[in-house]
Amino acid sequence: MSDSLEKSTEVVVEVSSLVKVFRDFWTRPKAHAVDGIDLKIRQGEVFGILGPNGSGKSTTVKMLLGLLYPTAGVVSVFGRNPRNTAIKRKMGYLPEESYLYKYLTAEETLDFYGALFNLPKSERRRRTDQLLEMVGLAHARRRPIGEFSKGMARRIGLAQAMINDPDLLILDEPTSGLDPIGCREMKNLISLLKSRGKTVVVCSHLLGDVEDICDKVVIMYGGKIRAEGTLGELLTVSDVNTITVPALSPAEMKKALESLRKLLHGEEFEVDHPKKSLEEFFLDVVEKAKAESVVTSGVLSGGKVPEYLVGEAEGKEEILEKLAHPQSNERQSEDQNAATETDEMSEDAKQKLENLADSGKKKADEANDEDQEKQAAELAEVNERLKNLVEK
Repeated sequence: MSDSLEKSTEVVVEVSSLVKVFRDFWTRPKAHAVDGIDLKIRQGEVFGILGPNGSGKSTTVKMLLGLLYPTAGVVSVFGRNPRNTAIKRKMGYLPEESYLYKYLTAEETLDFYGALFNLPKSERRRRTDQLLEMVGLAHARRRPIGEFSKGMARRIGLAQAMINDPDLLILDEPTSGLDPIGCREMKNLISLLKSRGKTVVVCSHLLGDVEDICDKVVIMYGGKIRAEGTLGELLTVSDVNTITVPALSPAEMKKALESLRKLLHGEEFEVDHPKKSLEEFFLDVVEKAKAESVVTSGVLSGGKVPEYLVGEAEGKEEILEKLAHPQSNERQSEDQNAATETDEMSEDAKQKLENLADSGKKKADEANDEDQEKQAAELAEVNERLKNLVEK
């Protein structure tokens, strides 16, 4: 986009020195979710906000929607505060999770959201029919939302974000839960909205999707913008050239390296700069931020696995067996130790143990015989008493 075109295009969203600090119960700073960012989003742009989990993306989006108050800085949407009701009528929002009333049907859901914008009943019905057709759920219009799969609920969520024909559409993870067909339809829809002069803000982790549709992106980390620009600016590797030519045989390729223009005899060819993928550039930005010890409240990359989990001294199967059957292993270990100790005993000690065992067994047998005789005498005495009672 040229400078003259940028100057002539209306600025839809403008953010200046935006800060958001979340505090605990004692009002102490707990997390600097957004730390002094500046943004300008123009009419007709598809603008991507990227970053790892916890980098401040969703917090920024919520401040653009007027759902959160900034700690410092200014947010302007269509030249006014986003909390203004008239401004909200021009906005549509698809949250990361589709929180819908599960007992309402698909058409009742869209009719409800249309009523929030004071649309006439006839217009709500017309838009509901068209939106259900667009998201491929016309056949399920009378099914309760609670019966929908995640992908189906996501499609209804997109439809409700479009019910008021917004001039600014904010999509948080728009392709989450969608199948490949739904993802393609989402991209086509965004392209269509752009052609109509609508402004679309996309917040996503799926870098391939963003690369397909966005005109401009920012990459956030630790609440700050670490990189921004058009995809052409960010992904072009300017110090290397790429030459695209028709397919050549090995012999022709060798000659082409010597004299490319002479070999092609005036046939057109293209010289361009190679590009990184957006994913590669994204990871480079994050790694540089980490190398600079930038603090983030979000997720950090995993480190080295602790040595005690690797188990170099023992085989993996032995470790798993011990974890699965700890008591059995302890008993087995005790038995092995006992066997070892027994083997080390002298024959004399073994004989003494055997004698003690026989002696103990003999005494136990004698005690059992005495107990049995005593019990028999007591039983005979009881029987005699019962007999006397019966005779009387």
